[in-house]
Amino acid sequence: MSLPYRIALPPEASFEMWRDHARRLLKHGVPPERVEWRVRSAQDDLFAEGEAVADVAAGAGGTVRRDCLGLLRRILCHTSEDRFALAYRVLWRSLRQPDLLRVATDPDIAAAGYLARQIRRDVHDMKSYVRFREKRSPGSNMRHFLAWYEPEHHILELVAPFFSGRFTDMNWLILTPKGSIAQDDAACVVTREVCVRETVEDETEQLWHTYYRSVFNPARIKLKAMRSEMPRRLWKNLPETDLIPEMLVAAQRRDFVP
Repeated sequence: MSLPYRIALPPEASFEMWRDHARRLLKHGVPPERVEWRVRSAQDDLFAEGEAVADVAAGAGGTVRRDCLGLLRRILCHTSEDRFALAYRVLWRSLRQPDLLRVATDPDIAAAGYLARQIRRDVHDMKSYVRFREKRSPGSNMRHFLAWYEPEHHILELVAPFFSGRFTDMNWLILTPKGSIAQDDAACVVTREVCVRETVEDETEQLWHTYYRSVFNPARIKLKAMRSEMPRRLWKNLPETDLIPEMLVAAQRRDFVP
């Protein structure tokens, strides 16, 4: 028997977009095994969704627990192509099994927990490794700061409150391949439109280099731990990391001086 309901969502689909479809499915009592969730490609056609559930009996609604809602929000920030289907399975089952999230050995809960941990790590990295550079506009006295960052997942909505609350006294913009976060005066706006990197260098660049040289201690270098804490993919966007190879070589030379 063919699947009665197909949903193709864009790669950048938000939680709210997925939720609208999930609500309609729940209203018609459509179980997870009768839904095909897909990440839409450029070749995909739009499916006729309204008629697909006409033969399914209406299902009973329910209240989604707060911890389940938080888990769904996190896993839907992931880039896994299975995230939409996994989220719906967890949602459907949690409404019928109130203690489902406590069953760590359940395959769906284990998979959801794995995605959630990756999201938490991505959020931690972005909070730690975004570097702002001042961008001055000719003829303007307004100070504006720009940053480029490359998150692995769609986490901008999760990190926006952190940056908005921390940098309240300046206007700034964070560009990423997965969207942007902008704060102008009191307004903070998040988009999911793909951004292009802007290269900006300011006088603080040299300050970063000076500071990093001053705190660098070759005696305490543990390369394995460094790469674990600061993944290599992040190095290219940090002003201080271009000094690391040079300082490591210099440290090794000092160690071998007779």
